[in-house]
Amino acid sequence: MTNCQSHADGVLSEEEYHWLTLRAQGGFGLTMTCAAHVQAAGQGFPGQLGVFSDEHLPGLTRLAKGIKHLGSNASVQLHHAGARSPKDLVGVPVAPSDDPESGARALSTSEVEQLIEDFISAAVRCEKAGFDGVEIHGAHGYILCQFLSPTSNLRTDSFGGSLENRFSPIKKILEGIRDRCGTDFQVGLRLSLERFGINVAESIEVSSQVLADARYDYLDLSLWDVLKEPEEDEFKGKTLMSYFTDLLRNGVRLGVAGKIGSGAVIQRMLDEGADFVSIGRAAILHHDFANQVLADPGFEQHLLPVSRDYLSREGLSPKFVDYMGKWPGFVEG
Repeated sequence: MTNCQSHADGVLSEEEYHWLTLRAQGGFGLTMTCAAHVQAAGQGFPGQLGVFSDEHLPGLTRLAKGIKHLGSNASVQLHHAGARSPKDLVGVPVAPSDDPESGARALSTSEVEQLIEDFISAAVRCEKAGFDGVEIHGAHGYILCQFLSPTSNLRTDSFGGSLENRFSPIKKILEGIRDRCGTDFQVGLRLSLERFGINVAESIEVSSQVLADARYDYLDLSLWDVLKEPEEDEFKGKTLMSYFTDLLRNGVRLGVAGKIGSGAVIQRMLDEGADFVSIGRAAILHHDFANQVLADPGFEQHLLPVSRDYLSREGLSPKFVDYMGKWPGFVEG
């Protein structure tokens, strides 16, 4: 989860280490970092964790060791904000195509190739640090999602036009990580299935390709609400999730995320075809949410809003609490 509590240069902070290791201690099978940027020019948030330099290695190594020592798998989410990079952090943002709204400029073909290489190099760096794997952030309107979208990707080279071309940066990143990291190093992908210029039909096609490729470990679907129907009229009538749980999986695990805050919803997701669930807000509210659900399948997350003191006791630094205060109804006052 984004939290804005690492150092300005992307180096791991003590607050970030405490927040994540406390979750590992709380029983989660896999503890994943916030979105960590693979290029300095791809920073999306102040205080964002970085993975673009060997200067980050000491902190990353300490973090991986701390998470794994507590019995959890350790993973890094690899990210580039693209057109969503704030100008006060990166200057002129970059994107698949010129974007007048954000002021982002289009990447050249060679710069796209460098972007792909930097994602792969970041994964190699994470493996060197001792992490068990990485997740490629292809969701939420960030740069890889911008490449997938036919509304934000207006390129005419091999990275634009057809869905195959628009998906190729993600595919090349996944293939490169698998080729250059060990066979036991986990490689996963997070996708948005709608919004951000993404449509359901193309999401189904991309997901089918990933789930059918045994080289990869998992697909992590960001649904915003696991119980929702699709926004597009032609797909209404059943849950958005159900269009993806029906897809053939060649040993690739399927995870879902979106307003999962109770043991009952987790069990329903597993019963309806998910292999695992990703927990966000409930893990902010309870460092030991996993252990609570394992001990009591009827456990439900704390009602919102909660106090700053409550969140502090759950391992959030003042900067993280301030960030959560931007989400309506989460923090009292």
